[in-house]
Amino acid sequence: MNKNLLIAENIVKQFGDYTALNHVNLEIPEGSIFGLLGPNGAGKTTFMRIINQIIAHDSGSLIFDGNLLKREDIVKIGYLPEERGLYKKMKVGEQALYLSKLKGMPHNEALEKLKFWFKKLDILDWWNKKVEELSKGMAQKIQFVVTVIHEPKLLIFDEPFSGFDPINAAIIRNEILDLSKKGTTIILSTHRMESVEEICNNIALIDKGECILQGNIEKIKNDFRNNSFLVDIQTENLSLPESFEIISKVEKEYQILIKDNASANDLLKALLPNGEIISFKEKIPTMEEIFIKTIKNE
Repeated sequence: MNKNLLIAENIVKQFGDYTALNHVNLEIPEGSIFGLLGPNGAGKTTFMRIINQIIAHDSGSLIFDGNLLKREDIVKIGYLPEERGLYKKMKVGEQALYLSKLKGMPHNEALEKLKFWFKKLDILDWWNKKVEELSKGMAQKIQFVVTVIHEPKLLIFDEPFSGFDPINAAIIRNEILDLSKKGTTIILSTHRMESVEEICNNIALIDKGECILQGNIEKIKNDFRNNSFLVDIQTENLSLPESFEIISKVEKEYQILIKDNASANDLLKALLPNGEIISFKEKIPTMEEIFIKTIKNE
């Protein structure tokens, strides 16, 4: 079982009378892709800025790699904020080198690794362009590179797919997966629940400054199962006993809830007299459904 790379213990952050984080406790396993979820204004960005030591928390503790988070740990962290910032008048290669050196990389090492990443992402032709000549998506590729270039232990991505077309979003998603396979721990904050489904293995849901749900994504989805099934059946008028409730119908696919002490086999037996069953599968809740249900049921 992996240890936790980052542990947040009772983190509190206030801005005047406003409480942005209220005794937040989180455990982020080493090597995981950890989805940090929540509605706008929930406190996610505040938490990420605290980890990156842009702002300080008022109370509580952050344990990073077994010790209290220290100023010098910043070189082990890479942060791609939602609000991007590059110097528009600088050339791309010059700026990438400058930002890499700020992370403590020697010139030759930074140049070698930048050229590697620029070739990998097929952006080497941009080296001598000015940032102002790039599209938003092109600029974000540059920022992605300078975020990961120093190979930190922890990467924090805030809406990393924003501004990308589907092809480039898939490229960045695959790069994030590759970084995870190499052992990098990743915190991913996004409103794209399909991306959470695809790449995250752990999540935390923050709302109104409090952590209201966290854990392994498969376990959470399993916990939210409600014994409903999706059935595609060739019939115009589906009739079932009271132990079963038809929740919805889309074309010929029914969502059916099993109530009382009935089983999936009981549902199958009840369906058979109605017509030919084309498909029958359990309805596993999506992360979007879990997100909405958890926020609304607070």
